Amino acid sequence: MPTAILFCLLALVSFFAWFISMLVGGGSPLILIPLVTLLLGAQSVAPVLTVGSVMGNMQRAALLWAHIDWSLVLWQVPGVIAGSVLGAYAFTQVEAEGLQFFIAIALLYMVAHSLLRDRINLPSVAVQAWHFLPLGFCNAIASGLIGSTGPILNPAYLSYGLEKEQMVATRAAILTLTHMVKIVTYALLGVLSPALIGYGLIVGCAAFPANWLGRQVLEKMSAEQFQVAVVGFIGVSGVWMLWQQRAMFAH
Repeated sequence: MPTAILFCLLALVSFFAWFISMLVGGGSPLILIPLVTLLLGAQSVAPVLTVGSVMGNMQRAALLWAHIDWSLVLWQVPGVIAGSVLGAYAFTQVEAEGLQFFIAIALLYMVAHSLLRDRINLPSVAVQAWHFLPLGFCNAIASGLIGSTGPILNPAYLSYGLEKEQMVATRAAILTLTHMVKIVTYALLGVLSPALIGYGLIVGCAAFPANWLGRQVLEKMSAEQFQVAVVGFIGVSGVWMLWQQRAMFAH
């Protein structure tokens, strides 16, 4: 494929991914993973999306700065730093594509729990701020290994009480830190080539207009519409991750 066409395709899909992710509480890498895998190979996914995610989430956090819940950010910082370093290092040592299968099952369980909780009195956990320390640690490890864990922490944010701009802004702030630590670790481990940085910059630049447009639409959504969109995207993410892992069951 000619380089110019590759760049345009990556930019267009990135714009779509970042726009949609603003309206569903995040998850742009999940949309981009299949394309990056197809164009650049599976080993390029984590470094490319990490570079792009730093840029996109940094701008998103700046756009929604007033809505960031800094108490949740501070609780996640220690776990995110440790988990990002550990996950990025593990990326250079092991193959962890099968991890997506377990994440997919967890996402689908979360959707089922959300839909059935009030009907059959399923037990639920009242999420508190300190819970985000271990949650952030585990999420950062998995993110470092496979590039993205999708919207796996979104149910915790909703349970804690974040809505709309608060959730998007807080998530963007902590993801900025997560991916910055991963970039430094990837660079020190020698897996961040100039070519991969270039592709990541395309992903990040496409996020700028998408974030701005997405914010305009998000402001017009009600809290109920946003929550339905978040839960719906969690379900779609789970199904999509399972589909990507179909080869596990082919043998």
